Amino acid sequence: MLVHSRKAKWAIWLVFLVLFLPLFALPLLVVLGASFATNWSGVLPSGLTTAHYSAATRGESLQALTTSLVTALTASLLALTVGTWAALATAGLTKRQRRLLDALFVLPVAVPSVVVGLAVLVAFSQPPLLLNGTRWIVILAHTVLVTAFAHQSVSAAIVRLDPAYEQAAASLGARPAHVLWRIRLPLLLPSLTAAAGLCFALSMGELSATMMLYPPDWTTLPVLIYSATDRGALFTGSALAVVLMTATLLVLLVVSRVRNRASYR
Repeated sequence: MLVHSRKAKWAIWLVFLVLFLPLFALPLLVVLGASFATNWSGVLPSGLTTAHYSAATRGESLQALTTSLVTALTASLLALTVGTWAALATAGLTKRQRRLLDALFVLPVAVPSVVVGLAVLVAFSQPPLLLNGTRWIVILAHTVLVTAFAHQSVSAAIVRLDPAYEQAAASLGARPAHVLWRIRLPLLLPSLTAAAGLCFALSMGELSATMMLYPPDWTTLPVLIYSATDRGALFTGSALAVVLMTATLLVLLVVSRVRNRASYR
């Protein structure tokens, strides 16, 4: 820490706890407590049970979790590919051109996600590319929403790259494609994994655009959580929310380990 006084350190930790507990920790603890409850009429839940988790890990709920994982993984890979390609392509453009392309990628984030969902629905509900009613329109919408984060993350990493490695490889006769695959991308690997993790987490929790687009056979877990809470099944919805958080954190933990190994290399 930048503060060396013991009293100041304790004061900073106290302020952190005062802000962290009610804003971040307490809501998550409430959801966790509700997921084990059959009744909550007092300060603490009562009638503790694991039946909600039994329902949340089988049947329709398990299918929704699988749908969310497939959607998030596919959208993250597509967003990472498009965002990385665009970041590498714009590295050689002028400053004005880079700003224009950055603005185009950030545009889906600057507007509400429901607007993005409506735009995708209108654009792909007519031939020649008819995706309405299929899983691909949901995956496409998620890709559009998270590509900006992949592009921005990789673009920032490219700026920090030391050009000496590429110049040394080029001076030894390496072709541009060889420099890209053997020099630039390995150096960008920590940023690529971080961008992939961010895209995955955002896609796993996306709801607004998905509500406008999902077909009956491609229901994601956030949609199922919304449906459960909308009909008053708050405890079941809480269990589904905990399952969603757990699955997301497990994947992010794997991505973090890959990122740490890439950074070590």
